[in-house]
Amino acid sequence: MYPSPTTRASLLLRLRDSQDHEAWMEFVSLYEPVVYRLLRKHGLQDADSRELMQEFFLTVSRHIDRWDPARERGSFRGWLRRVTRNLVINWLKHRQRQPVGAGGPEIQELLEGLPANAEPETAEFDRELRRAVFQKASEIVRGEVSPRMWQAFWETSVVGSSANAAGLKLAMRAGAVRVGKCRVLARLREIVGELENKS
Repeated sequence: MYPSPTTRASLLLRLRDSQDHEAWMEFVSLYEPVVYRLLRKHGLQDADSRELMQEFFLTVSRHIDRWDPARERGSFRGWLRRVTRNLVINWLKHRQRQPVGAGGPEIQELLEGLPANAEPETAEFDRELRRAVFQKASEIVRGEVSPRMWQAFWETSVVGSSANAAGLKLAMRAGAVRVGKCRVLARLREIVGELENKS
């Protein structure tokens, strides 16, 4: 299991410049899938999650210049978790005040289901961030290696087949399957490390 990535200080400084589109694209590409999945896990529909994601990035852009690690208690990711949680709570409270044909009790249940304790939320946020980093790394590596090498990795590492079984399925020798798996894993680790250093 990889340690949770940290957002590097240079990116945080660059985010304070609203005109630095490259920094914002990098930030959004990493955190968008994380925030989206968390919102969906809190029971929001697709359209509502996408709307709140936009609000999340607007909130970060409006307040990033005021975020100071010396004054804040915790990490930048901790601040992002609080922003996400507060947006969900405010959205649910706003929805609760509006007349709803059905689902009134469900909204209250969702609101009450949000963790008051930051620990489970922290673990969930970190898990989603690791997942996003791995998905991005997988896309990069899959484009770099041959389809057979990727399949050898997939069959042995994800599906759980033995090298012999994967070799039979892919018409490869077991040794070639092992070599393919090792090369893909090494490259994945390298790309994950690079992405974690960027985030």
